[in-house]
Amino acid sequence: MIFVATAVALSAIVWVVWSLATHRDILPSGASVHSQTTVSVGLTDAPQSLDIRTDDSPAVERALLGNVYETLVSRDEHNQLVAGLAKRWTTSDDGLTYTFTLRSGLRFANGDTLDSSDVVWSLQQIVRNKYVGADDLAGLKSVTNPDATTVTVTLAHTDPTLLRALAGRAGIVYDQQAGMSTSGKAADTVGSGPFTVSGFAAGKSVTLTRNERYWGDASAAATVTLRYYGDDKALVEAARKGDVDVAMPANAAAAAGLAKQDPSLTVASGTSTSKVMLAFNNDDSSIFSDQQARQTVRYAVDAKSIAASQADSAGALGGPISQLEPGYEDLTSLFPFDQGKASQMIAYFAGGTSYFGVINFVVPQDRADLGNTIADQLRAVGLSVNVQTVDDATLDERIANGQYTMALTTMDGTDDAAVFGSSDNRFHYTSGSAQETYAKAMAATNDDAYAAAMKTFAKTVSEDAAADWLYTRKTTVVATSRASGYPTNLTDQYLPLGDLTIK
Repeated sequence: MIFVATAVALSAIVWVVWSLATHRDILPSGASVHSQTTVSVGLTDAPQSLDIRTDDSPAVERALLGNVYETLVSRDEHNQLVAGLAKRWTTSDDGLTYTFTLRSGLRFANGDTLDSSDVVWSLQQIVRNKYVGADDLAGLKSVTNPDATTVTVTLAHTDPTLLRALAGRAGIVYDQQAGMSTSGKAADTVGSGPFTVSGFAAGKSVTLTRNERYWGDASAAATVTLRYYGDDKALVEAARKGDVDVAMPANAAAAAGLAKQDPSLTVASGTSTSKVMLAFNNDDSSIFSDQQARQTVRYAVDAKSIAASQADSAGALGGPISQLEPGYEDLTSLFPFDQGKASQMIAYFAGGTSYFGVINFVVPQDRADLGNTIADQLRAVGLSVNVQTVDDATLDERIANGQYTMALTTMDGTDDAAVFGSSDNRFHYTSGSAQETYAKAMAATNDDAYAAAMKTFAKTVSEDAAADWLYTRKTTVVATSRASGYPTNLTDQYLPLGDLTIK
């Protein structure tokens, strides 16, 4: 009996040790041993600080939002709004009052309780100090908290984009007890997310460690280190050598090349809200202040073939709203590739092609080949095109100063179609019809009405050829076969890593 008891005890000890070593679940249902897995993620957009309040760089938001800091409302990888720190919300019939009900048991990483007073205080701080995201809260009239789990937001005017804003920096909930620090130091990044920041080297790395006080499901990995590389070439090499478990190159072609070199790596693709487009200078002094001139270019350029040929394309677009945004509609049929039609439209102008003059076409260096393809298609209908290849900073400067006729550029982010609904925009585009339809969208009192109105707005702007939207960009993830739980959609903007792990 002693022998049997001893054998059973030793067997149990061996089983427990083996289970821990292999991360097997040895606890009753509802409890588990947390994995001590460490994962490294390779990126190229390095944050220079951790101050998500004042640093408007997309890099700091990509690293911290959804990982260290959480928002009142959240979004899934299909860009749909879902419960965040608020488990539910209601909207009044007039669209002016939003009532949020917080989850129970919320805590910050330092152990402080997160309740409605923190929400109210955070919104006040963002607006008062004009932190990044404050512009999205311009319509706020009042914010109150009748009890610890309820927050009521009242607007001065309807704003159907409010909920989406509260899923971004405008909706971050900070710890009122800890106060608001903008030092950018790791110790001052007190959030309520699944990770805390345990290490930071500006431009080099951010180390995220499991938040043991997290109110939700524990992160799958104990530590996730974000490692930053100077360019996609260095990042791809790091993935090939196994220095990172997951890599997210900005250039999809680089990822495809890597997969051919190393079949043990998996290349997954997703969709972004980033759009590649031909921007027209609509200023009065430009040929493209004329609607027919803009429409001519849209017929002359083979947008569908371009979308099919580009490594970073998630599909042809045709309008200002991408597939993951409210109000999306396939508008690619509005201007089918028809160079005969383009030539007929050019003949409408006195002097024909000479009326257009020389089109100064500004193209970013990394898209020089695409720029030349587009220029050749325009030359095929008799237009004179001068391609000017510049770096990204110069491209932005040229567009801002109106020193271009046409530019190949990228628009990033959800709701950026709004630029075409304003009379004051960088493309100098002005349309009474576009402004009217956009105003109707902004007067919507619920999500369905907003999406329907934005669909009308997008078609109005596209029919007017305010620009030529070529395609939506895709996101790319390169991972070892051992990695799982990584997101694929929207990873160029939003990178929640709570489910990321390796076997």
